[in-house]
Amino acid sequence: MGRDEVMAWVARYERAWRQNDVGAVAELFTELARYAPSPYDEPEVGHAAIEAFWPEEGGTRFTMSADPVAVEGRSAVVRVRVHYSAPREQEYQDLWVLRFADDGRVEDFEEWAHWPGRPYRAAQEQGAAGPA
Repeated sequence: MGRDEVMAWVARYERAWRQNDVGAVAELFTELARYAPSPYDEPEVGHAAIEAFWPEEGGTRFTMSADPVAVEGRSAVVRVRVHYSAPREQEYQDLWVLRFADDGRVEDFEEWAHWPGRPYRAAQEQGAAGPA
């Protein structure tokens, strides 16, 4: 898997997301693919679960840019920036950790999303000592 193939997959993912094309899940993901919306969440497994998980964005407008951070063998990390403009104003940055199958579809997808204004570290309990 090279950078061009990874970014071609990202472009197909964006197109499916933009067009609310849950039918594209089978073209993007293997039959038993694992899709984790966070490294702490249990992954959705398989086409039906991923299709059910994908939100229906409806009239939502967004811009998206993506850059590969690392590509090695069948694994890739992609930095994604998304800015929603309607009906709600929101942006976030995301890292996608991807593992590809031999056929070019993703078999393991893990997101690490970050939103502006959210804390970057665990909240300290009241009265608890900070790091030493």
